[in-house]
Amino acid sequence: MRGNLLQSRAAASIISKRPPVTSDRKNILRAQILRAIGHERFLGLTFATAFVFARFGDTLLEGLHNPLWLGFIFAWLFAIVLGSALCVARHADHVAEIVGEPYGTLILTLSVTTIEVMSITAVMLHGENNPTLVRDTLFAIVMIILGGMVGGSLLLGGWRHREMHYNLQGANAYLGVIIPLTVLTLTLPNFTVTTPGPTLSFPQQIFVFVMALGLYGAFLALQTGRHRGYFVSDGSDTSAPPALPHAKPSLAWHGVLLLAYILPVVYLAEQLATPIDYFIETLKAPPVLGGVVIAMLVATPEAIAATRSAMTNNLQRSVNISLGSVLSTIGLTVPAMLAISRLTGHEVYLGLDGANDVLLLLTLAVSVVTFASGRTNILQGAVHAMLFAAFVMLIFQN
Repeated sequence: MRGNLLQSRAAASIISKRPPVTSDRKNILRAQILRAIGHERFLGLTFATAFVFARFGDTLLEGLHNPLWLGFIFAWLFAIVLGSALCVARHADHVAEIVGEPYGTLILTLSVTTIEVMSITAVMLHGENNPTLVRDTLFAIVMIILGGMVGGSLLLGGWRHREMHYNLQGANAYLGVIIPLTVLTLTLPNFTVTTPGPTLSFPQQIFVFVMALGLYGAFLALQTGRHRGYFVSDGSDTSAPPALPHAKPSLAWHGVLLLAYILPVVYLAEQLATPIDYFIETLKAPPVLGGVVIAMLVATPEAIAATRSAMTNNLQRSVNISLGSVLSTIGLTVPAMLAISRLTGHEVYLGLDGANDVLLLLTLAVSVVTFASGRTNILQGAVHAMLFAAFVMLIFQN
């Protein structure tokens, strides 16, 4: 009995020497915070860049007549805005995984669309009025995604996996909305006679506004409702994604960082407009380059994700990213820019010129053929890449 008593006292002595549980939790929390700060170093670089241009912007932008300085300022701002867009997409993806559908799709779409609208607006309101900027940006996004992104994904994925499969019903649903929205937005204004030029009258703009939002809303209801199976690889997994552990703190953390990365983009996109305008107006570069730069900023995060998915033989996710990006661009950005153009008094040309109009219709037709069988190969990727090469050629030789 005495031995048991001694053992009990020894055990109590050992327990009393252990650090309290709260101390362990604090150490774990501190380590998690330090790890998170390390992962978000780019946020500090983004705010530092915004501070530098807010404090010394006029001085930095005075020397744009020097080609080397012009290239440096453009590369600096472009890299920061692009990096912020990649971080926005990363945190939006985390939030989407936590909250599930349909809110996840809305968050992902609205995050990318917000950056797109802010960038177009900043460049459009800066310097001389460029009525073709919205049209050039939309067309560039469509060609970068349906040409370059789809072509690269199918080429690289087909080279590694020979033949890849996807859900045919989902691709048809995407294209069934993308084709009428794109043609009514970028081709129809060339043939209307109510107003001169490739423009739409106010009633026609209202129709396009309502039609785009309505079709996008109907598609979103289909994608996140009764036909969710169309957008998974085998058409059978329609269950909601499992909740992630520690969902509430993760949701708050990623949500705050999502907004923190978006906010500086508003200001930095406006600063980026200065070297873009100088390059186009002073050096007589093709005006379409302004839209191409914005399109590259918007499409790059999706392009990286789509290519990675195809390389891992997950073509379904690649298709969802690619076609979903085109659909959100036409379905949400067009109404937003029409509203902004009316509020600011900046005229917007939507109709494409002859060569680009033909290339757009050809790309849509090829996309229908590509996504008509439920499987793809390397040849289809080569065709889409060729269409993207034609788009690049027409920028400089229209």
